[in-house]
Amino acid sequence: MDEPGQETLIKLAELLTRASWRLRRNERRELAPFGLTFAQARVLRMLVAADPMRIGDLANLLEIVPRSATTMVDGLENAGFVTRRMDPRDRRSILLAPTAKGQELMARLAEQRRASAEVLFAPLSVAEKSELLRLLSSLSAES
Repeated sequence: MDEPGQETLIKLAELLTRASWRLRRNERRELAPFGLTFAQARVLRMLVAADPMRIGDLANLLEIVPRSATTMVDGLENAGFVTRRMDPRDRRSILLAPTAKGQELMARLAEQRRASAEVLFAPLSVAEKSELLRLLSSLSAES
């Protein structure tokens, strides 16, 4: 027999996964015409927020090795969403920056994400949304 609360934890995990997939399904539709992955969209979001950024700093943020970050950036550069240039302060380093096309895509995706979230969270009251934000923030905090 299940310990008290174990069934609740399983249901919570399933419902959180299902809600997340509803948001991701819409983002996948937006990314498909560009041949981008969720990981590449995340990289592009980070670059738009931190323009410009060194590849090593990007790898640290993503918690991956620099070679893996380079591979993701290669695809974004080939698609015209990112540019690379030498860091004027350290010629051994490469700075990454989003192109105008990359910034436009991120703006479009942000609007789509907002609209998807609006639909997903519509059944909740303002107070419930605030409480869910607090709870998810607590779950997402680094330990």
